[in-house]
Amino acid sequence: MYEDEKLICEDCGCEFVFTAGEKEFFAQKGLVNTPKRCSNCRKQRRHNRNKRKKMYEVNCSECGILTKVPFKPVEGKEVFCKDCYKKHKVESQHVASI
Repeated sequence: MYEDEKLICEDCGCEFVFTAGEKEFFAQKGLVNTPKRCSNCRKQRRHNRNKRKKMYEVNCSECGILTKVPFKPVEGKEVFCKDCYKKHKVESQHVASI
């Protein structure tokens, strides 16, 4: 059903292939636009975007380890490290399903 398509990266000008598998993945996710950048330029763009985010150091409200979060912590609100956040998310999903 899907066929490979050759595209030109708008950043570096290199030719890249938008594969049939990628097209199928895009369709499953409801994405309708074809990529404008090759995979290397997309990776570089993501890296640069993530580098610009200001990170805030805070101690996890549960385990107390020092962690970094991409938002300014508000006094009186709990902030969790990645592991504790995942644990709380799983627990809240379990409670919601009961």
